[in-house]
Amino acid sequence: MFPKGKIIPALQISIVLYINLNIFLFAGTFSIKGQFWASGKSIENQSDFITEIDYIPTFSAYYEYQNSRMVDLEWAYRLDRSYTGSSLNIKNEKSHRYWVRYSSNQLEARLGLQKIVFGPSQILRPLSWFDTMDLKDPTGQTDGVEAFRLRWFPSNYLSAWSWVIMNDQDTLSYGGRGELSTNHGEWGLTVHIDPSNNLNTYGQAFGPHKRLALDYRYDGFIGFWNESAMIISDGSELSLSTIGADYTLPVADGIHIMTETMYMLSVVNDSSSSHFITAFMAGYSIGMIHNFMFISNFDWDENNTYNYLRWSSSYDHFSINCMASINSGDIDNSLQLMLIYNH
Repeated sequence: MFPKGKIIPALQISIVLYINLNIFLFAGTFSIKGQFWASGKSIENQSDFITEIDYIPTFSAYYEYQNSRMVDLEWAYRLDRSYTGSSLNIKNEKSHRYWVRYSSNQLEARLGLQKIVFGPSQILRPLSWFDTMDLKDPTGQTDGVEAFRLRWFPSNYLSAWSWVIMNDQDTLSYGGRGELSTNHGEWGLTVHIDPSNNLNTYGQAFGPHKRLALDYRYDGFIGFWNESAMIISDGSELSLSTIGADYTLPVADGIHIMTETMYMLSVVNDSSSSHFITAFMAGYSIGMIHNFMFISNFDWDENNTYNYLRWSSSYDHFSINCMASINSGDIDNSLQLMLIYNH
């Protein structure tokens, strides 16, 4: 179940979970929930139908102390199956979450396999450092990282984060983030140092590197945000910057529109290259059940457009999602139907 080199950390987490689980079962509150989804996908120029089946059962528990203090934990296990025609392509069974958290009015400390997400961008995300969030994915799931994360809230307008993360090479990386909320917007400053030979979100191999990012969001007549990040290593430097805005058109129940543009500049030794991508999204809800989403990405350098359409019908415990991908580049067009059940 656990790869070589992960046995000791896994045992430590298991012991902590076991001790706290016994406490919670006798003195606290616990719940069992889960998410199941199944999808069928047809891709242009491919004769075989792709079927995916996934299930994530989740156990959570918490115990409240005096003075607004609380200890809680979560454990989730993910089972994935993917078939092309009648052939099994993917069979994964792995822990999806396991963490223990202590929280109070001004402090939160969490240890284990967890989700770490920050930044205001929604599609073109320079700050997607530790997650795999995708606005096109109706499940809303993301991979986690093995980490110890500490968050401190000295006031209502200021917060500070720090973290230590263990990656797949059993190497520790570390960083932190500060957030400031004012009447003129919300600011974030993030730093991270990774000494390992790892890949960043955009597939660039940097080896040991440092990351520095600044983000800002303002909500007024329109929403406006910016994420800018720099990743520096020996002999290379990658700069990414996204500017975005959104607005709700006063038509019927409201049409939400959003656009983001990302600029990427890569410098390796004495050579450099740049890239521009623009994303546009429109969303419209019909009552409380039905929702329509359209996303279009335009690659300015390759002159290609990638379009995504989704119609969702959401009920108390399940949703039906019909999706289509229409592209002008090398990526084939596709149709997909996904059923999601939450319990």
